[in-house]
Amino acid sequence: MGDLTNSDFYTKNQRSDSNHASGFGCSLMELRSLMELRGTEAVVKIQEDYGGVEGMCQRLKTSPTEGLSGDATDLDKRKEVFGQNLIPPKKPKTFLQLVWEALQDVTLIILEIAAIISLGLSFYQPPGEGSESCGTAAAGAEDEGEAEAGWIEGAAILLSVVCVVLVTAFNDWSKEKQFRGLQSRIEQEQKFQVVRGGQVIQLPVSDIVVGDIAQIKYGDLLPADGVLIQGNDLKIDESSLTGESDHVRKAADKDPMLLSGTHVMEGSGRMVVMAVGVNSQTGIIFTLLGAGGEEEEKKEKKGQALEDGHQLPGKMQDGNMENNQTKVKKQDGAAAMEMQPLKSAEGGETDEKEKKKANVSKKEKSVLQGKLTKLAVQIGKAGLVMSAITVIILVLYFAIDNFVLQKRPWLPECTPVYIQYFVKFFIIGVTVLVVAVPEGLPLAVTISLAYSVKKMMKDNNLVRHLDACETMGNATAICSDKTGTLTTNRMTAVQCFVGDFHYKTIPEPSLIPAKTLETLVNAIALNSAYTTKILPADKDGGLPKQVGNKTECGLLGLVLDLKRDYQTVRNQIPEEKLYKVYTFNSSRKSMSTVIKLPDGNFRMYSKGASEIILKKCALILNEVGETRVFRPRDRDEMVKKIIEPMACDGLRTICVAYRDFSGDPEPNWDDENNILTDLTAICVVGIEDPVRPEVPDAILKCQRAGITVRMVTGDNINTARAIAIKCGIIQPGEDFLCIDGKEFNRRIRNEKGEVEQERIDKVWPKLRVLARSSPTDKHTLVKGIIDSTLLEQRQVVAVTGDGTNDGPALKKADVGFAMGIAGTDVAKEASDIILTDDNFSSIVKAVMWGRNVYDSISKFLQFQLTVNVVAVIVAFTGACITQDSPLKAVQMLWVNLIMDTFASLALATEPPTESLLMRKPYGRNKPLISSTMTKNILGHGVYQLTIIFTLLFAGEQIFDIDSGRHAPLHSPPSEHYTIIFNTFVMMQLFNEINARKIHGERNVFEGIFRNPIFCSIVLGTFAIQIVIIQFGGKPFSCSPLDLEKWMWCVFLGLGELVWGQVISTIPNSKLRFLKGAGRLTQKHEMTAEEEMNEDQEEIDYTERELRRGQILWFRGLNRIQTQIEVVNTFKSGTSVQGALRRQSSTTSQNQDSAKSPGLRVQPTK
Repeated sequence: MGDLTNSDFYTKNQRSDSNHASGFGCSLMELRSLMELRGTEAVVKIQEDYGGVEGMCQRLKTSPTEGLSGDATDLDKRKEVFGQNLIPPKKPKTFLQLVWEALQDVTLIILEIAAIISLGLSFYQPPGEGSESCGTAAAGAEDEGEAEAGWIEGAAILLSVVCVVLVTAFNDWSKEKQFRGLQSRIEQEQKFQVVRGGQVIQLPVSDIVVGDIAQIKYGDLLPADGVLIQGNDLKIDESSLTGESDHVRKAADKDPMLLSGTHVMEGSGRMVVMAVGVNSQTGIIFTLLGAGGEEEEKKEKKGQALEDGHQLPGKMQDGNMENNQTKVKKQDGAAAMEMQPLKSAEGGETDEKEKKKANVSKKEKSVLQGKLTKLAVQIGKAGLVMSAITVIILVLYFAIDNFVLQKRPWLPECTPVYIQYFVKFFIIGVTVLVVAVPEGLPLAVTISLAYSVKKMMKDNNLVRHLDACETMGNATAICSDKTGTLTTNRMTAVQCFVGDFHYKTIPEPSLIPAKTLETLVNAIALNSAYTTKILPADKDGGLPKQVGNKTECGLLGLVLDLKRDYQTVRNQIPEEKLYKVYTFNSSRKSMSTVIKLPDGNFRMYSKGASEIILKKCALILNEVGETRVFRPRDRDEMVKKIIEPMACDGLRTICVAYRDFSGDPEPNWDDENNILTDLTAICVVGIEDPVRPEVPDAILKCQRAGITVRMVTGDNINTARAIAIKCGIIQPGEDFLCIDGKEFNRRIRNEKGEVEQERIDKVWPKLRVLARSSPTDKHTLVKGIIDSTLLEQRQVVAVTGDGTNDGPALKKADVGFAMGIAGTDVAKEASDIILTDDNFSSIVKAVMWGRNVYDSISKFLQFQLTVNVVAVIVAFTGACITQDSPLKAVQMLWVNLIMDTFASLALATEPPTESLLMRKPYGRNKPLISSTMTKNILGHGVYQLTIIFTLLFAGEQIFDIDSGRHAPLHSPPSEHYTIIFNTFVMMQLFNEINARKIHGERNVFEGIFRNPIFCSIVLGTFAIQIVIIQFGGKPFSCSPLDLEKWMWCVFLGLGELVWGQVISTIPNSKLRFLKGAGRLTQKHEMTAEEEMNEDQEEIDYTERELRRGQILWFRGLNRIQTQIEVVNTFKSGTSVQGALRRQSSTTSQNQDSAKSPGLRVQPTK
């Protein structure tokens, strides 16, 4: 159709339309309102206003068969007029916003207040300062003009607060940035098939423009709104827009409207794109959502500003106006109806950010984060109590000493001096709290996960939800697809049965009757998706490229092997001429195509799984190409002699058949049962899909790591078993179940046909291969394993899937893996991790990284808790005995910085090793702090406390220096306390090396140089420490030390490594008491699993419920009281991590919490 006719068309249809200048026959708003119609209404409108779909295409200057020309200027013009296919993402938080968020930390706020008070007081010179009457307070405050330096402490605290805030903000910022990078990668990988210039090409979704002709097929996520030009048996899942889960049938003459964000569940077709990006139905909803969010914020702000009631009516009107606007935007009742449910629907939408916003509230924490939150809250509580006691003791001691024992009156001019003392006590208390609260925990998790995700990219794992990576470390079962994951997904026909003869290799064409051969070639070429092709190899000598459905590629390969060309057949009967297509779906398990013959009769070609098609065959072509009767007993014989032997070689068997119908009267095509019977079998093909070479090794690793691999496939049971043996999923002679879907359902359902958990529990532990399974079977199996209570550990299940029908199972699983190459959009949307190379061995890498995350957190905890315990006890006892914490506020903050920020960086970036795969999974109920770790924490704690208290109370004699104890208020820093501080830091540094191993290994240096970050952080900390001691002076309360004293400090630190060896010689069994100790002293509330097994006394169920109630109630209180920030950090951490759609982990967490108090009571029984 030339430009001339186009312009004629326009002159006839001249309309006073503003957009007319742009040269398209319809404006943006017209198209938008058109896309809001549904069903027959839409058909009528298109017919009347635009002259059908053809007229529509003419106005958009596109051809329904050739597509757009692909001319760059034309494409740019379309983008300009109709918009781009992008939904602009929300603006990321600026660095300043993140700083502001970091400042919300409760402990930091307390510190800031303390610092400001201390600053203010240091500048205030009270009149009664010099008078003896103020007692101890004044003594020594004046030497060497020290009073002037009083401000330094406050300033130093503020400075360190600034450091902590900047570090936190920077971490959040880089996390956000990484996440956005990941997001854009996921979006770039989404491509779509479009016809341009008569060629089918793959385009990134964002390049699609209005007027493009898009080819849609089973499993696609529609990227834009469009009108169907031609479709075969098309069914769409519109639940993401309408919330209706029933699939909607689409046809060009009944309901041609296709909406973006909906999923193609069946069939195929072509559509012309009508609206993209923000103008598509999903885009409109997103803009509403986005605008809604901003307006909410504005309203809130207004609400705060208007305290007086006068303006409230205005606010109400404002709200109404807003509603009216949204109504206007929606334009149409039907559309308004459509838009409501999106918020509730599990929207399968590309712009993840929005989904997260909606889902934050519903989301649950992953196992690790649940455990960590619990721990952080508990430690925070302990710290709060300790710091409160510290402050109270200090204040009481001071008051009793001054006003009771020495009977001094409280003089008004002395008030500021006393207040200054109280501020100092307050600051000491806050420091105890700061050190006690492990704000490094969320940081460690984030760093560890972010680092792992970045590295997992290199291992072909594209992680969509951060916490999936950590859950993977706990996986106990993997349910894997066969095709494409365990096998290469390159199908080749290797055997066939045709003309009553079973050929073990592909025969010469001359051996097959000419008539049979022609029918066979037609049946394969026409009855397969026209998008499936075999293209020449990219490289010389390489294998030809298979495009489209791989099974069909195998059959087309057979046609080429028989020296025939399928393309010539397709050219004679193009896709538009196919009379009716019954597309493949999981219930039919076959595909059929009807063509109209020149004489007005019809012929239908069918292909599908051999046992299914053969059941429908009444005839078969014999050795001379004539039909003969095919009776059920012939069929049974054929199954035994031909199909089973093929299947036992691991081949997939496909049967090709046909049937002729008379054209008068025309058959009722909708009556499938009568159409798909009385077929004539042409041949049975055995298609091979070889096992990937690296798979058996990967499966062996999984089994060693305590992970059961199960194969769930749609293939025939014999084929499945043969492949499972090749992969090593089953070893011959072992007692395992290999069953098909029918048998599986018979075993797990009761008489009424309901699934019973007890019945599943009888099946799944031994099940290794589930063949001929439907998507529901896969989902039932996954759900059954997850809900099972057979073992004391709840099973954590990973599932791989590539097809649309795998969506439910992927969603249900703890971790869903989708195939990056073969996977459909629906599968990717439902998954947590995308395997970019479709390879099973990448899953093993994911397990390794997951376990590594868990271990990194444990290493960090072991280090952190040792520091915590020691620092808190030192500050507490020191303050109570000497009225002054041996570790000053600023020093504590520095220690906090080392142990939180730097240690989390150093320990969270340890690379994984193969040894991680040599142990069983931890399971969900395993305490974060194992008995080995408790032993290490307490052991090192004892060492450090001994050293520090020795130095504190006898240091002046050992080193022959002035005692630093009982120093007056603003006295200069003493060497004595500097040595204590320095030794403390040295011990932490060397203990950081000890913390690299958590399973009691001897060699703590193993692989230390493979982690440059660790080495540089340890060395860097050491260097900064030298600077602080030698030049820190007053702000750090340090006085420079000479070389000998330095050597002593380092020597005492090195003692940590030696002591570590001593600790690891003590066997855990000798330390039964430790479990109680570790649990009660540090309130870890988690018991070691050995103890669970030992006294497995079941708590009465009602009691358990009661307890659960209490615990949830207490937990609620705790969270409010302490460490609001820790919880917040987690929230922000998880909100970034994608909606978690998991129901299971809440219940299991509740059970954890219900079990632990019961178990904690038991030792006392």
